[in-house]
Amino acid sequence: NVGVDIPTPDEIRRIVHAAIGKSRPFLLTAIFTGLRASELRGLRWIDVDLKKGELHVRQRADRYYQIGKLKSESAERTIPLGPLVLNALKEWKLACPKSNLGLVFPNGSGKIEDHANLMKRVLWPVQIAAGVVDAKGNAKYTGLHSLRHFYASWCMNRLADGGLELPLKTVQARLGHASIMMTADT
Repeated sequence: NVGVDIPTPDEIRRIVHAAIGKSRPFLLTAIFTGLRASELRGLRWIDVDLKKGELHVRQRADRYYQIGKLKSESAERTIPLGPLVLNALKEWKLACPKSNLGLVFPNGSGKIEDHANLMKRVLWPVQIAAGVVDAKGNAKYTGLHSLRHFYASWCMNRLADGGLELPLKTVQARLGHASIMMTADT
């Protein structure tokens, strides 16, 4: 449900506006590529083509801080990057902590970022700064998966409604879903 499980376009605008510093490239990438949290945590610079403006999903970082295979064969994919994300990543590359793993979003010491830290230090504070909060003043969306759902909706929605109006098969490929039914049902 939009506004309950999926941020509204206005909430996304407010989040994008409030995202500053190192939160900005991370959240823009999450919002406008639909990557899973594990894929964001495992994303390497060698998989981001800043010249072509595309990102290749080839690995993930699991909850045990291990780099590994993706969820399925169909999860390996290429996603185009819009100018907003592309420019944020170009700037971030210059400031990004160096990492032996070559990660795009490492922690301060260049290792795999902790999932809980991404929630506590990035997603929730930016939502609060953006006024995207629940009745108690807490961040309205508790997990990154809500941004993945926003991306899917944005890809499918009509141009007239601010979406990309992409065919369902294209959206399936961008999300890395093994089945088109998964894309349609979700």
